[in-house]
Amino acid sequence: MSTQTRSAWTDIKSRAIAWSGVAILAVLAVLAAAPAARAAGASASEKYPAMAALDRYLMERDAEVILARSAAPPSISNDAEVMVLGQHGYESAARGTNGFVCLVQRSWAAAADDPEFWNSRLRAPICFNPAAVRSFLPHITKKTDWVLAGRSKAQILEDIKSAVAARTLPTPEIGAMCYMMSKQGFLGDGAGHWHPHLMFFLPRAEARTWGADLPGSPVLSAEDKAAGIAIFLVPVARWSDGTKAAEPRH
Repeated sequence: MSTQTRSAWTDIKSRAIAWSGVAILAVLAVLAAAPAARAAGASASEKYPAMAALDRYLMERDAEVILARSAAPPSISNDAEVMVLGQHGYESAARGTNGFVCLVQRSWAAAADDPEFWNSRLRAPICFNPAAVRSFLPHITKKTDWVLAGRSKAQILEDIKSAVAARTLPTPEIGAMCYMMSKQGFLGDGAGHWHPHLMFFLPRAEARTWGADLPGSPVLSAEDKAAGIAIFLVPVARWSDGTKAAEPRH
């Protein structure tokens, strides 16, 4: 592998780690083992020690619908249900016909130990396919309910473990996936827009079963240990509006 290729791959990996503040996506925090990443995480923890006022996480309803639909190409998102965040959790704002659900994730979609868990600026448009709607979306909506009930990060972590053990939160179905292709999203202070990508959700699985994280492989892996979920990410070349995404910086 050339030095340039290795540099590009390292850049993608480092951006994925920074992106961990997103959502569940944000479980990429488990990859942040490098000292520099740990130092950045400590700084973020100090910057976002607790939940901000709820109004700082909310959006104007129509603007949120538009942002949510930008997660996937119009051929998918135009026919998807759209959910928006309200005072009492996520609620339906537009009916769909294709089984997909688009919404804008907030910072607490991340793993409970993520340093940007309370970053009120984070907006992550995401569009789930029907299998993910049934088996992964409940993890997001339930965690949102706990957040709005005033639960702390530590309490939410225990809530997740208890719900998984009691099987009140589902295991991802085979085929569960989502689109995160919006150039308008903000995935965290370190990640910014990051890169358009697809994500696939599975019960806990080893990265090697997907050839993930290997030199030259387009697949990245992450794990939400508390929920027992493996996540595989595949960057794609274009944003949802069809424009070409920039190459990773060397």
